Amino acid sequence: MAEGLVVLGLDPGTRVTGYGVVRELSGKAELVASGTIRTPVKKDMATRMGVIFNRIQELIDLHAPAEAAIENVFVSKNPSSALKLGQARGACMAACAVNSIPMGEYEPSKVKKNLVGVGSAPKSQVAYMVAHCLGIKKPDWPEDASDALAIAICHLNERRMRRLTCS
Repeated sequence: MAEGLVVLGLDPGTRVTGYGVVRELSGKAELVASGTIRTPVKKDMATRMGVIFNRIQELIDLHAPAEAAIENVFVSKNPSSALKLGQARGACMAACAVNSIPMGEYEPSKVKKNLVGVGSAPKSQVAYMVAHCLGIKKPDWPEDASDALAIAICHLNERRMRRLTCS
């Protein structure tokens, strides 16, 4: 296993869950893996949540993250959508909890402010900063994966800041 802190970032969704695995070594973040978990939309919700749980379990087995980070549920005008998003978050969180992986939770505006400096930054600016932080010239990852990578990078930044202010 390579040295450094490995963090699994998760952007949960019932149809598409983005994931990003980032390693911090000597204060520099590097991309390990990223992608999406797509659930079978014509299946029942329990089956779809099982797909998310199992795929995250596979990612944990493969990359052995020491910590994880997930996007917090944002306030939605549609209570049904918020509930479904909460179920996807639960599947992600359960997979991490079963593996005793500590998890940070971040509001979307906190992630944006952390990476871009503005809590209302457009996704394109966040994606640009993710690529910049990871030293990727021409990223080809899906938006959900970019968001998950942003969450992982935010977690690393927040973790570093806590260490500096609490020492």
